[in-house]
Amino acid sequence: MSAGTPHLRRTLGLWDLVFYGIVLIQPVAPMGIFGVVSQEARGHVVTTILIGMVAMLLTAISYGRMARAYPSAGSAFTYVGQELHPALGYVTGWSMLMDYVLNPTICAIWCSKAAMNVVPGVPYAAWVAAFALLFVAMNLRGIKATARTNQVLAIAMSAVVLVFLGAAFHYITGLRLGGAELTRPIYDPQTFSLSAVLTGASIASLTYIGFDGISTLSEEVENPRRNVLLATVLTCLIIGILASVEVYAAQLVWGDWKGFPDLDTAFVYVAGRAGGAILFMTITFTLLVANIGSGAGAHLGAARLLYGMGQQNALPRRFFGAIEPRRNVPRNNVLLVGALALGGGLTLSYQLGAEMLNFGAFIAFMGVNVASLVHYWVRGDRERRSLADLLVPLCGFAFCLYLWVSLRWPAKIAGGAWLAAGVIYGAIKTRGFRRQMISFELPPES
Repeated sequence: MSAGTPHLRRTLGLWDLVFYGIVLIQPVAPMGIFGVVSQEARGHVVTTILIGMVAMLLTAISYGRMARAYPSAGSAFTYVGQELHPALGYVTGWSMLMDYVLNPTICAIWCSKAAMNVVPGVPYAAWVAAFALLFVAMNLRGIKATARTNQVLAIAMSAVVLVFLGAAFHYITGLRLGGAELTRPIYDPQTFSLSAVLTGASIASLTYIGFDGISTLSEEVENPRRNVLLATVLTCLIIGILASVEVYAAQLVWGDWKGFPDLDTAFVYVAGRAGGAILFMTITFTLLVANIGSGAGAHLGAARLLYGMGQQNALPRRFFGAIEPRRNVPRNNVLLVGALALGGGLTLSYQLGAEMLNFGAFIAFMGVNVASLVHYWVRGDRERRSLADLLVPLCGFAFCLYLWVSLRWPAKIAGGAWLAAGVIYGAIKTRGFRRQMISFELPPES
């Protein structure tokens, strides 16, 4: 490469990547799903978080290892398509597209429920419309958070988590709980059910969604063969431990897995019990900011992905491949994703939306584990491969498959319908998957 050729600089170290991963996932990630998981798992929220962490840690290793093999890419679509078959890569990419579209929807749902806790006089439908329009407005105007803003938000969220834990600890010490009460969030013999816990874990895995974004920075990382893998694993481990502590404290404060005034925003009521009205409002505001940022970011990601598909004529180019010239944004796609967020917010529950998102995510995770198995064990150098090359992706696939199967039937039916529609569309578009495959890589940002 000549000195005058522009290229990405390798400036990111290991802890830069870990911090980036924590920003992507967010330190408050388990708070939004706490009530739903508590109900499904009959109070065993900590156990579901830990089961999800094991599945994600094994998958994180596979992601990190595939980033070594494909340092210029960072997508499950690419890994699966290159190692297994382009058609399977397409199925993985179509599943990822569902995740992009659903993320703004579940964020709009949660924000609307939280806003109703503060201003109950405004109807739910009005709040959904307001947040869907907010996501549209932010992306039409080209509003984008900088890396420094994300760091400030992550630090602020971490501070709020510490404040909650301090208030929860103070509250719990006044209860003088015995051994049975202290272990109940992990194992309660009176309510434990393996199938219920696995169903809860299939939802709780939403806590970790976003860790795979680390692999997209491979070209800007110092020693990427080492640091991408380590950072991905460390991020999942840190988030898993932090999330477990958060939900453990919350379960002890509430004392039961029933009786939440609102299931979707249960955590803010726990905060209110531990720290009063001030902490109730602080947690509510923090989670609103987190979900608005997450929803707007995913909204733009979905719009850009649809734009990339439009540019290659995988979707009608005149609509999906158009760019609004003044602000240089894919306006049609931004409006379309906003309409989908509005429609989904009015028709889906938060739980169903989250489970459908995980339906697609687990397909991608299973695909990456199999791709890693094929690349390093099946096709790898027989003299250099180790037993870990077989066991890690195999166990990662098995864990993700088990959690995927444990999703409730409504999510599997809805996700399966999306998948079937995608396979039919892809088969028609590529004449039985014989022509050039549709790409699901996000196009470079201008």
